[in-house]
Amino acid sequence: MDRATGWEILTEYVQDSGLRRHMLAVEAAMRWYAERLAGDPESWGLAGLLHDFDWEIHPTTEQHPADGAPILRERGCPEDVVKAILAHNTAGSGVAPSAAMDYALCACDEVTGIIIAGAYVRPQKDVRVMKAKSVKRNWKDKHFCAAVDRQEVTEATAAFSEQCFDGKLQLWEHIANVLAAMQGVAAELELDGRMAS
Repeated sequence: MDRATGWEILTEYVQDSGLRRHMLAVEAAMRWYAERLAGDPESWGLAGLLHDFDWEIHPTTEQHPADGAPILRERGCPEDVVKAILAHNTAGSGVAPSAAMDYALCACDEVTGIIIAGAYVRPQKDVRVMKAKSVKRNWKDKHFCAAVDRQEVTEATAAFSEQCFDGKLQLWEHIANVLAAMQGVAAELELDGRMAS
């Protein structure tokens, strides 16, 4: 499966622009890490791009992404990508992360939300002008982007660090990496200042 086919699946199943933006952000972060961990950027990118493709048709943790996996398989999605997507919701799918791509997806998923929210509240509406320290300020405010479970992000990052970085990747280094990845695709995310009033 190539990226164009993945995008077709995403646009078929995901109508909400915010969810599309989230999936594109996770794709960027996954590609960024693939290049540093000798992973395949295309496979890792697909995992990020498609990880929430079925959320609008299966909007519960019991259904998502387990009920979406057969659709991906029918469309020719590689099994390692399907497994990574299943592993990003172990509670619902019963599939635990075991490969580097799985751990990366778990670590990159939720953190993009607080970065996107931070870009929205800035007058410039431009992720490229953000710094990790501004994300840190927002992180400390539990009411800001409350849907992002800080404990889940911390635990997923720790597991990713342990499995892929010998425990040396710290939370704020990871968040800075995801921010850098998103800054590289600011135009695709429409977080390049175009929404500034």
